[in-house]
Amino acid sequence: MKEIWIITKRELQAYFDSLMAYILLILFLGFSGFFTWIYGSDIFFVKQANLQVFFNIAYWTLFFFIPALTMRLLSEENRSGTIELLLTKPISEWQVIVAKFLAALLLIVAALLLTLPYYITVSSLGNIDNGAVFSGYLALILVSGMYIAIGLFTSSVTNNQIVTYLLALSIGIFFQIIFQMLSTNLTGILGGITDYLSINSHFDSMTRGVIDSRDLVYFFSVMLLGLVFSESMLMKKRSV
Repeated sequence: MKEIWIITKRELQAYFDSLMAYILLILFLGFSGFFTWIYGSDIFFVKQANLQVFFNIAYWTLFFFIPALTMRLLSEENRSGTIELLLTKPISEWQVIVAKFLAALLLIVAALLLTLPYYITVSSLGNIDNGAVFSGYLALILVSGMYIAIGLFTSSVTNNQIVTYLLALSIGIFFQIIFQMLSTNLTGILGGITDYLSINSHFDSMTRGVIDSRDLVYFFSVMLLGLVFSESMLMKKRSV
């Protein structure tokens, strides 16, 4: 665990040294704040004391931002050759993967914590469902973890960061758009499978305040698969 935390801190420092962390935080807060409080279907428009508008905006904002956050995690290390130097130390591929995953996730959690004034403001406007707020934030963290794991995997596949970003975005489109479209046009077992694979049904359920074990299994399963695939790619490159 000590080795994982050392690499996690190194990755977090790299984010802030390259200004990536500042850019992400500013853009995320800018986009989410604008569409939550100002534009068209904002909180004042819906006239309800909840954060559903923010959750929906953050859901799509993170969809585009996280691939940009993860595209350098392994591809840059592979391109520069520093990954070989890192793996010469007494540390496993799995520890490297988990550490990089945690660094990106902690940065996203920090971004979400900076939106807590939204909650404070809305709660002052009326009675707010605190349970729904908690599960909504949890849903955003789980969605982020899922896309970080996918981004890690695509980053382990190629040394080109642009290709990494596009691959992560393409895989994300299946979970966020295509599976939902298929579920509306399919019935029976296939319809049920595609509906379960669609991230929207799990996210929508949690933002309404419902935390179902099936939703948790879904998110953690995709995260684990992404991390395992990333580890296998790292091991494959190490053995070459």
